[in-house]
Amino acid sequence: MNHYQQYVGELKQTLDCLPWESIDQVVNLLHQARVEGRQVFVMGNGGSASTASHMACDLNKNTVAPHYPRFRVLALTDSMALFSACANDFSYEDVFVEQLANFLRAGDVVVAISASGNSPNVLKAVKMAQAHKAVTVGWSGYDGGKLAGLVDFPIVVQSDSIEQIEDVHLMLEHMVTAALRRISNEEMTILNTFKFNLQQLAAN
Repeated sequence: MNHYQQYVGELKQTLDCLPWESIDQVVNLLHQARVEGRQVFVMGNGGSASTASHMACDLNKNTVAPHYPRFRVLALTDSMALFSACANDFSYEDVFVEQLANFLRAGDVVVAISASGNSPNVLKAVKMAQAHKAVTVGWSGYDGGKLAGLVDFPIVVQSDSIEQIEDVHLMLEHMVTAALRRISNEEMTILNTFKFNLQQLAAN
């Protein structure tokens, strides 16, 4: 077996160990936030920052359905001016918590992505979010790190490979987006069927 086949084989094993029930809980949480118009914030460093931006893009755009509430998602990684100002004028540990201080309200959802689960700026922002009665979600790897024990909804990718943890985090983002799009489409189909039946009854 060559290196590439070994990598794929390990990735398959990691995917087989995903906590599907926990993922479903996060999907339901995000769906409820969408329906209720609550804000969703996503954050991470390095590769996790890229995943956070990707998730915000997909939830904002790829879940749009006619006559259905839109997501309100903000990646705290996307404004380099604000990000770097917070890092320069306060500290790197404050780059997320300072942004949340501007926007966060009780009931909002904060999604924290950290492969190690131990990024100080992520943990600080999660603690701040919980102090303000936001709901917190954590995606990590390895043994979950401090993040898994801190958030309301932890999802731990059981792998010791940083690359594979980040692979699966991106796949999780796509799974969640696809599931949320399906939910909205199914609910719209049910609603349209109900309206059609009412119209038929009225016509008779």
